[in-house]
Amino acid sequence: MNALTIQEAAQTTDWSPRMLRYIERAGLIEPQRSAAGYRLYGPAELQRLRTLRELVTRFDIGLGEIGFVQRLRGDEELAGAIDAWLQAQPRRPEHVPAAEWLRFEQDKHSKLLALAGAAATTNA
Repeated sequence: MNALTIQEAAQTTDWSPRMLRYIERAGLIEPQRSAAGYRLYGPAELQRLRTLRELVTRFDIGLGEIGFVQRLRGDEELAGAIDAWLQAQPRRPEHVPAAEWLRFEQDKHSKLLALAGAAATTNA
């Protein structure tokens, strides 16, 4: 098999070995593996890395954004939830007077942050 090691692929593509591992973890590329488990980059992987670089540069986006789009395409529930959020219009709860809406939202967020902080402390 004609393939490059991660070091050789890094030199060829101008991505660092660390970034190549990140790209793999993000699910954007899946290099072949040797019998010993080493990553091997063939022509298809090198082409994907080159076109990934072009995409990132052309649209000024990050790898995380591309990874998220990939996740979004494969998770209908997530896609639906995000679509619903984008289309939703903020509405004041009926039981909250207009003059109190801001305070109501601030209190709600403060309580949620306190709960998240307590959970983080408990799990630490």
